[in-house]
Amino acid sequence: MKINLFIAALFWSALAFGQIRGVVQGADSVQTKPLKNVKITLQGAGTTVYSNEDGTFEILLGKQSPDTLLFVAAGYRPDRLVVTRSDRFLALNVVLVSGQLVQDIVVSSQKNPHGISKMKTLHVEELTSAEFRKAACCNLSESFETNATIDVSMSDAISGAKKIQMLGLDAVYTQLQFENIPFLRGLESAHGMSVIPGTWLESIQITKGTGSVVNGYESMAGLVNFEFKKPKDLPRLGLNFYQNRFGRTELNLQGGQQLNERWHMGLFASGATIYGNIDHNQDGFRDQALSNTFNLLQRFSYQGPRMEAQLGVQAYTDNKLGGQMSYTRAQPIGYGMELASEHLSIFSKTGFFGKKPAQSLGIIAQLKFQNMSGLYGLRTFMGTERRAYLNAIYDDIIGSADHKIKAGASFQYLSLSQWAGQPFGAQVVGADRTEWVPGVFAEYAYSGNRLAAVVGARFDQHNLAGAQFSPRAHLKYALSPQLDLRLTGGRAWRLPNFVADNLSLLASSKTWLADQALLPEISWNVGASLVQGFSFKKRKGSLSLDAYHTRFSQQLVADRDTLSGMVVFKNLSANSVATVVQAEFAYALLRGLDLRLAYKFQDVRALFDGTLQTQVLLPRQRFFANVAYQTRNKRWNYDLTYSRYSAVRLPQGGQGSPWGLLNAQVTRNWKALELYAGGENLLNVMQHHPIVGAQDPFAENFDATEIWSPIMGWNVYLGLRYTIK
Repeated sequence: MKINLFIAALFWSALAFGQIRGVVQGADSVQTKPLKNVKITLQGAGTTVYSNEDGTFEILLGKQSPDTLLFVAAGYRPDRLVVTRSDRFLALNVVLVSGQLVQDIVVSSQKNPHGISKMKTLHVEELTSAEFRKAACCNLSESFETNATIDVSMSDAISGAKKIQMLGLDAVYTQLQFENIPFLRGLESAHGMSVIPGTWLESIQITKGTGSVVNGYESMAGLVNFEFKKPKDLPRLGLNFYQNRFGRTELNLQGGQQLNERWHMGLFASGATIYGNIDHNQDGFRDQALSNTFNLLQRFSYQGPRMEAQLGVQAYTDNKLGGQMSYTRAQPIGYGMELASEHLSIFSKTGFFGKKPAQSLGIIAQLKFQNMSGLYGLRTFMGTERRAYLNAIYDDIIGSADHKIKAGASFQYLSLSQWAGQPFGAQVVGADRTEWVPGVFAEYAYSGNRLAAVVGARFDQHNLAGAQFSPRAHLKYALSPQLDLRLTGGRAWRLPNFVADNLSLLASSKTWLADQALLPEISWNVGASLVQGFSFKKRKGSLSLDAYHTRFSQQLVADRDTLSGMVVFKNLSANSVATVVQAEFAYALLRGLDLRLAYKFQDVRALFDGTLQTQVLLPRQRFFANVAYQTRNKRWNYDLTYSRYSAVRLPQGGQGSPWGLLNAQVTRNWKALELYAGGENLLNVMQHHPIVGAQDPFAENFDATEIWSPIMGWNVYLGLRYTIK
């Protein structure tokens, strides 16, 4: 009887509410194009949403029927549309006509600062600038502190580099992009996350599972796309200053200017230094590397009647010094670590609009130069990398906006020269190489009343890896107006770079023994997710559950278990898998008080020492909690984040301890000024002996890579943000 009542309740709930979805376009005398950030209000229910990048929107029709939808966009005349219950699950095509903007109408995006996009077929989690302000967020690696999907850990105790992991796999298996341009690849993958300031970010989109074939062939675990602030959206001057108790200082500047009716310019500048000589655990080694980083990004945007463009150039230098306290550049006594990186890249994104609505051609291009040199003790490293990237994408519809196609071609070029002294036990293949990768792709997207699907495939011809075919499929089905089911599956691959991918392993005395054959890594990923939205006591919430399984048909692994004095790099065939299950709950407890809870289980195994074992230094479980409160006058923000990690497996049969991380921050807001203060690792958790063999760093047992928890104690910081709009 209770089951029947439950089913009946779901049935009547589906009748009382219904999704209304569609696309908003803007029309003038020249063209019709999709509009983003259109404010869409269901006036009777008092519900407001904003259209996405492609103009799509979805809103829940309340109990009141009929009701009125109000569409408001900057530069276009507002419009109204009456909807009834018979319009549930209909696909609307709304066209707003260009007109004089009423001065008292201000359109701004007020998206959920953290949530899964309901409109996208793929499982996409979006973080906005409001989420970044919950923590110091001084660089990209710190932008995920209030996120449960991405894990951040330290790679070694000498350089202090941080790495991210997704679906239980290292960042090299996640495709990183800057506005759909390849990002932080190759030589800069080890330390690039700490070079880019978090204040440059506008949003981050995290796609779980294999992404779209349009973006490339490398999204084995997922895709993370970083959106930087656009020139036309920049303030006249934006300043961010940060200082912590460990001797870290950062100053970030950004500003925008309108050059003329169609051109905007944006300038980003950043300087960061770590000068604190700290050795809390008294092992003779610096707990953090000293560093000096300077970063500059100049970008331009153009918006014309038939064309849009984004152009930019970025350059940075990053210098680090670590190791024993006695080691300096002037007097290199003892064990030292030095790294110097130089980067220069030029990029462009151009879009040409066709005569038909939703018809366009986009061209993305990038040229990049990266140089890195340094040493870990007696081990020296040098690398030079040159890259070129080109991607041409054609967009169109077939009959109606419910049927969309994308097709195009891409080309990648890589010239890589790298050398590392002493760690190799034999001559290796692929340390220096040149890659040519032409490719073609096609993708079809369907948007029905309840069903949405994206099916695509790409073919790439790699001069070293040969021909590679990557099919992928994604499906979303609305089980009810508030419950969405997503399914995904596909193939991805990459050509590994075992030197640059494992640069932190130089911080040990172990010899590297590498396979002679350079083989591509190939994986299949399947996943499913359920996202349930709900409203309780007129406050919104959501519950999500997802599971993803990655199976490698070919993978290059670093085996640290077979031989105690060696790191053995070997190609595995169908002997490595990763399964990750995550549940997340979000609810507004009170007005201004938000709660998020998450639990994640990771089972990542590969063939180590002849047996299928759990990956080293990876916690199998993580519990996450975040509480955020904003006062009614929006002058004060309070944030508290706690993560609990399970024990990890260490090489050679050891085990780390479970530990918890507690961070907090308070922010005071004025019109142009924000002051923030916070604390990190407030429980003062420390791995007291992070370096094995610290007393004799040139002996055979020295190892600074077995890191599973913080190696520095509690931290406090102060900062300010000042904006001239």
